[in-house]
Amino acid sequence: MISVEEAEKIIEQNTPESKHEILPLKEAFGYTTAEDIYSGYDTPNFSQSSMDGYAIRFEDKDVKLKIAGEMQAGSTEQFHLEKGTACRIFTGAPLPTGADTIVMQEKAFIENGYLTVNDNELEKGLHVRNAGSDAKKGSVAISSGSYLSAAAIGYLAGIGRTEVKIFAAPSVSLILTGNELVQPGENLSFGQVYESNSYQLESVLKQCGIKTIESFWVKDDPSEVEKTLNLAIAKTDIVILVGGVSVGDYDFVIDATKKCGVEQKFHKIRQKPGKPFYFGAKAEKLIFGLPGNPSSALTCFYLYIAPLLSKMMKRKAITEKANATSTSSYEKKTGLTHFLKATYDNGKVTPLHAQESYRLQSFAEANCLMVLPENSKGCKKDELVEIILLK
Repeated sequence: MISVEEAEKIIEQNTPESKHEILPLKEAFGYTTAEDIYSGYDTPNFSQSSMDGYAIRFEDKDVKLKIAGEMQAGSTEQFHLEKGTACRIFTGAPLPTGADTIVMQEKAFIENGYLTVNDNELEKGLHVRNAGSDAKKGSVAISSGSYLSAAAIGYLAGIGRTEVKIFAAPSVSLILTGNELVQPGENLSFGQVYESNSYQLESVLKQCGIKTIESFWVKDDPSEVEKTLNLAIAKTDIVILVGGVSVGDYDFVIDATKKCGVEQKFHKIRQKPGKPFYFGAKAEKLIFGLPGNPSSALTCFYLYIAPLLSKMMKRKAITEKANATSTSSYEKKTGLTHFLKATYDNGKVTPLHAQESYRLQSFAEANCLMVLPENSKGCKKDELVEIILLK
């Protein structure tokens, strides 16, 4: 059995190199760019108006100007503005050659086809978007390692990009074991429980940016577990087995990993919940074994798998370490690191009721895990403790 810190280090040492993928721009939201993206054009690629109003030469602002034409957004013909004239113009329309300033229509007085400027604060170049003001042709529009938000996707579309190179998401298989499991909606017989792990784990995998998730349910049969594990290793980059990692007569997962040629990196961590956690590898494929109790499974995911996925995809983590003041005392024995379901608010953390590993109700209320180190005997009220925020 190893410590939490040793487990974290071993997983980090066995994290494979990040992979790249080129995606259509509309499918790239939420990923991280894997290269600098250069603008192929000036953006905007022509000087344009940012207001509805009138295009003028600034030097003519103090004289009556004849309205000599009109430019609408989408106009493809150029218009030259002569000295002593103005042009009606709309937002997004190309700026006529010769013009350098836009007068807002609210600041314009029109009479008999002539414009008088009524704006004492008018400045040269006001309300003009100059060509290349957003991005110059050949300049870096978005740097490598940037998160592709909705705004970033829109910006890339605006400079003409149709695809983008990103850090790829690994594919993941979930293998759920247990004869006692029944799908939600079905009738429960004596000794059966509703299967919830696939629901919570698929949800948090999607939160981590994973798009390809294969889920398998396997009865407690050694040959079936082995067969399904071999299939999952062949199909996906990461395999997460849920249940069957303890030492009971019907816990077959560890034997199955050995028969499938998986190299065990560790099995069991000095922590609560989640002590039976397993980690192994076969070539560049990673295999994790989570305890079957839902609270334990989710805790282990947040602690070990979520940071791994963040590192592989160069994404912001869905967890964050911080410190907070405990609102109550909590006692424990030394020997195991405890991760308590808790709520955090304004610098204070409160451990919740129902810390047992099978109970999810308190986890549904929690927004953090409160960390009590292996060698501690707990914490006192108002003591500063480490927490892991769940985003």
